[in-house]
Amino acid sequence: MATRIPALWNPPVAFAHRGASAHARENTLEAFGLARRLGATGIETDVWCTADGVVVCDHDGVVRGGLRRRPISEMTHADLPGHIPTLDELYDLLEPGVPLSVDVKDTGAFGALVEVARARDAAASLWVCHPDLEVLVAWREEAPDVHLVNSTRLADLPRGPERRAADLAAHRIDAVNLHRSEWTGGLTTLFHRFGVLAFGWDAQFERHLAELVHAGIDAVYSDHVDRMVEVIAAICGDTPPASTP
Repeated sequence: MATRIPALWNPPVAFAHRGASAHARENTLEAFGLARRLGATGIETDVWCTADGVVVCDHDGVVRGGLRRRPISEMTHADLPGHIPTLDELYDLLEPGVPLSVDVKDTGAFGALVEVARARDAAASLWVCHPDLEVLVAWREEAPDVHLVNSTRLADLPRGPERRAADLAAHRIDAVNLHRSEWTGGLTTLFHRFGVLAFGWDAQFERHLAELVHAGIDAVYSDHVDRMVEVIAAICGDTPPASTP
């Protein structure tokens, strides 16, 4: 049996990447609802803001019509295709306290995102991801009531992971999110020593999911919700889902 490195959260949060995107059209209400039915303990999505200020869930931020590509930021909500849900519609599907991880592609959407979460009394379960540490530091001052995640790669840390862990802790950034191939037990232990949570993305196969859980990961992102839930249950047993602070 493989040795398991202690995690800060046990079991890790099982984030359904863009909903159950291996099973349904990504970033749709169908995918989000299916993810919860399959046992995902968290939901991940991407958000943009329309020209009339509505926060919507979509990855690319463009609407394709024939050869045309129109940015969502230049369209009103009424002009969008019906499969693109609003953030409010996503919150309608989620029980109170379910962690929602949001990749903010357009930094201008951050304020509107936080407003929606606060109106839903869901700021404490919102996890906002961005690759730029300076952006996250500014957001921390703007919104001390939400959780912030530095989504990055080891190659983008010129001063190394220990320096990044120290910087994240100093600026009260809650977590770091690395590609699943970059995590080791030593690396999760390093970030945990600074009180920084360790998240891993793109874990699509049973072996990769198991490697992350054994390495002490605190949250994992996968398109394959069924695999993710089964692997976590097999390793962590009947432990209740992690309670996010």
